[in-house]
Amino acid sequence: MTQLVNRLRGDKVIWAIVFLLALISFLPVYSASTNLVYVIGKGSTIGYLIKHLVHLFIGFIIIYWIHKVPYHYFRALSILGIPFVLVLLLYTLFQGTTIGGANASRWIQIPFIGIGFQTSTLAFTVLMVYVARYLAKVSEKEYSFKDSLLELWLPVFAILALVLPANFSTTALIFSMVCMLVYVGYYPVKYLALIIGAGVIALTFFILVAKAFPGAMPNRVDTWISRVDSFFDKSEDAKDDDYQIEKAKIAIASGKIYGLGPGKSVQKNFLPQSSSDFIFAIIVEEYGLIGALGIVFLYMLLFVRFIINAQKASSLFGKLLIVGLGFPIIFQALVNMAVAVELLPVTGQTLPLISAGGTSIWMTCVSIGVILSVTKKDEEVAQDEEERKKREEALQRIIDKELDLSEGEKREESETNPLEPVLNQ
Repeated sequence: MTQLVNRLRGDKVIWAIVFLLALISFLPVYSASTNLVYVIGKGSTIGYLIKHLVHLFIGFIIIYWIHKVPYHYFRALSILGIPFVLVLLLYTLFQGTTIGGANASRWIQIPFIGIGFQTSTLAFTVLMVYVARYLAKVSEKEYSFKDSLLELWLPVFAILALVLPANFSTTALIFSMVCMLVYVGYYPVKYLALIIGAGVIALTFFILVAKAFPGAMPNRVDTWISRVDSFFDKSEDAKDDDYQIEKAKIAIASGKIYGLGPGKSVQKNFLPQSSSDFIFAIIVEEYGLIGALGIVFLYMLLFVRFIINAQKASSLFGKLLIVGLGFPIIFQALVNMAVAVELLPVTGQTLPLISAGGTSIWMTCVSIGVILSVTKKDEEVAQDEEERKKREEALQRIIDKELDLSEGEKREESETNPLEPVLNQ
């Protein structure tokens, strides 16, 4: 075990928090899976637990493999990745609305494996690396708003346009995180204000068109528009229709301070997506306010480690990678929790490293791996600097010792030669 830990590079605290979140996830996922087994009548609880274990195991292999790769390699990979994810998003959008009776506007099936893959999560990760690369490249150059439109904002808005019809929450998350990243990357605020204004106008126009011609849009458009409308509609009828939120609030209220105990959730039998989108409500019901605060504390501690490592990064690209890939993990977790307590409309965002699911876990692990790659490099730079200082100190001690010896020899010669004072005169 000690040898395995010693092979891990990068921030050990991040490693520990990620491992702890993954470990915590097993009991809630196992408990919430009874909804799929006994209500929907699909699979077994042990089967879902093993599936979750396999997903996490693959996720940690991804982290380990990626954190070994020098992070500057991701510059070139992001350039190649942008056209690749654009093709994937186009294919996802136009493949049809259902696969086997299930909504497929956000997913594709991986050939020969049969695993569903949400392409927008891959696009999100690739885009954040691409934006970090661009900002680092132009950090010491003079450029105009027109210059950044083609190379920076065209790929961003192309991806947003392809994700929006199927997934508004992910689109909003991508856009807000890109804006945050370009602000941190010293992009001129006046240019950013223009982009935000253009984004708001484009979204408003899209919603108006979708409402005017509902049949012309993918079926997911109606879903997320109705969710936003029902969230802002505070009438009793609208609240009665929001079944998921009501069940989540009942689960949270039932948990009180200490919770009902592991596996004793009642609302998991009634709450759809209890093992993924609404797993935080099940955690609160079973482990109470103490369990909820524990989860929040771990995410906040992870956030603090991201900030510390971003400040210590030896390059602007490394700093932006940590911010661009780390902050969305924390923001997504906060969004998931906010949905459960009805601070936000239902979004479909999972709780990172805790919710059941393959794509969300793996893409989170990709981001963690890249971040650890940056911290590993900074750690190696710090070690090299420390070794250099040690060598310089050792060399200085040798020089001082030689000087002391030579001065001692001179004093001895002076003491043994009685004519030295006379000769000196």
